[in-house]
Parts: sequence; structure tokens; C-alpha cells
Amino acid sequence: MKLILQILLTGLFLVACSKNDNESSTPYLDDDLAGPISRPQSGYGADGTYTVAKVSFASPLYNGKNVDVFYPKELTGPRPTIFYSHPFGGEDSTYNIGLYEFIAKKGYVVVFAPYPTIGVTVDERYATLWESFKKAVSNYPNIIDTSKVGFMGHSFGGGASFAMAHKGFIDEGWGQNGRFIFAMAQWYSHQITSQELNNFPANTKLITQVYDDDTTNDHRLAIDIFKNNNIPNTEKDFILIKKSVLPTYTYIADHVVPNTQSAYDAYDYYGIYRLLDALIDYSFNGNLAGKNVALGNGSKEQITMPSHNGQALAPLEVTDNPSTNYPQSKYQFPCSSINNPRLGNCQ
Repeated sequence: MKLILQILLTGLFLVACSKNDNESSTPYLDDDLAGPISRPQSGYGADGTYTVAKVSFASPLYNGKNVDVFYPKELTGPRPTIFYSHPFGGEDSTYNIGLYEFIAKKGYVVVFAPYPTIGVTVDERYATLWESFKKAVSNYPNIIDTSKVGFMGHSFGGGASFAMAHKGFIDEGWGQNGRFIFAMAQWYSHQITSQELNNFPANTKLITQVYDDDTTNDHRLAIDIFKNNNIPNTEKDFILIKKSVLPTYTYIADHVVPNTQSAYDAYDYYGIYRLLDALIDYSFNGNLAGKNVALGNGSKEQITMPSHNGQALAPLEVTDNPSTNYPQSKYQFPCSSINNPRLGNCQ
């Protein structure tokens, strides 16, 4: 219980609110981004042209909550799909609605599955995520193409994405024609053994992303999983985002960077959506231009962030051999905690 209360103090708790079996094809409206830098107008990271639609169904294991499936209204058949695992408390899809909108506008599908924050075990949360993802696939074969699949998550969901991906890729055979994992600011990773980390299918791609001002999750958690899997360095990158201070606005790189409600700004678009867009294009379409942006091993196209009045935002820091910049005492959830099932892998 102490662990859960600590997490709640991070301010991530939201109350989910949705209507059962509700379908809407009304497009969401984009407000201007916070800060002086606008969203990209072209290339990777630019908004797509599809209309966002959503269908919801009752969660199979979380009473009173709905699983949301965002998709392009204009689709004429099943589309490649991303299964998203949210952070503790982010039970309502409005918490990071900008990301789901972006994915659907680009012509892809995203499944958002809520799980309870309190009163349940980690295993029960994982079961809720997994059963929700499976039911979405079963319910909507006309929307979801399981031959091209990505797993994406933040914090608790970032840690969970590896077990979810292993179940999807290995147990279900999803992603024969394209697979990736995109893990952000990840928490402890459960239900994934060292052996399982080393038998991801050969076509799996990986972006692991951490944020320099994060004081919640120890970067060692992300480093451990990044280093100890069989995905070759050519197909994965470890990315650090640092804050940028402009005269009129500070782009903060803290634990809740991918969060529409907290600060929806250029970091969402250039630091996350742009890389995701490129990773999708490379993973699902084999486009090497996408690889150069998403998994460019520090290429100019990958690390360069936009400028304002001649002042550039801090470039992304990319490596295949990450190390820590701070002691574990900086973080609320250190790698050395007894709550870490991979305690012996801390560096």
C-alpha cells in the first residue's frame, strides 16, 4: 500500500469516465501547443490527414471501465495497431489523448486499456492489460491488423510493455510483418524472464526513452532491460531527452513528458510523436528513411530538435550503451528496491 500511495503522490491519478459501447467519429480539435514552437508541418511528426474515430467496449476485468480503440474513420480494412499501456493513475484516455489522436490521424489504430491503480496486485494489472488487448483483437478484426503490431507504454506501462510484447509476439504470433516496442520512463518490469528477453523475434525494433528531470523512476530500470535483450544494436536506440530553457518558456523533461494534460508542447511532437511516426514507417513499411530518424544511432535527422529565434532546443542524446548520470537516491523508485523483480541487474 505504501508503494501505491507513493505513486499517487506523483499526481498521475485521474478518474476514468466513458460510456459503454459508445462509438464516435467526431474529430478531436487540436489547440495550439504550449510554448513558442508549433507542431511539425511536414515529414515525420506532422499530423496525418485521417479523421479520428473511437469505439469503446467494457473492460473484461476492470468493472465500470471501458477499453478505447482509436482508429482512422476512413479505413477500408484492418490497420496496423499499437497496444498502449498507461502509467499508474492514467486510467482515462484523455490523460494522453494527443498521442492517440496522432496515431489515428496517421492512419493507424491504438488500443488504450485502463487498469486499476489501487487495491490490486501487479499481476492483476498485467492481466487486465493483456485480456483487454486480446478482447480488442477479437472484437474488431475489421479494424485491427495483428500482422503489424507495436507495444508502447509509459512508467508502469513502459515496464509492462515488454511482457505484453512477448505475449503478443511469441504466444499469439502477432507482428509477423512488423513489430516494435516503445518504452518511456519505465517502471519495474514484471512477468518477463531473462530467457524471454532474449528470444524476441528477429524483426523486433525498440526505442527506450528516458527524461533527464525524471525523479520518479530510476533510469537503471530502463538501462537494464535495454541492454539485456536480444534485439541487435542496429535495431534499437536508448534516447535521453533534456529540458530546454527559452526566454519565454521552459520545455521540461520530467516524468510526465508524454502527457497531454500536463504540458502539451513541442516535446510531445518532436521528442515522441516524430520518433514514433518514423519507427512505425520503418517497422511496418521497411522505409530506411524512417530508420534514420527513429533508430539513427545519433544521426542528425534523429537528434536535431527545432529552434526558436535562433535558439535550438537541446538535441536528443542517443546511445546503444547507456549509463546513469545520477545516484539512485534521486529517484522515488530506485533499481535497488526489493520491489524490483530484476534487482540483481542494477548497475
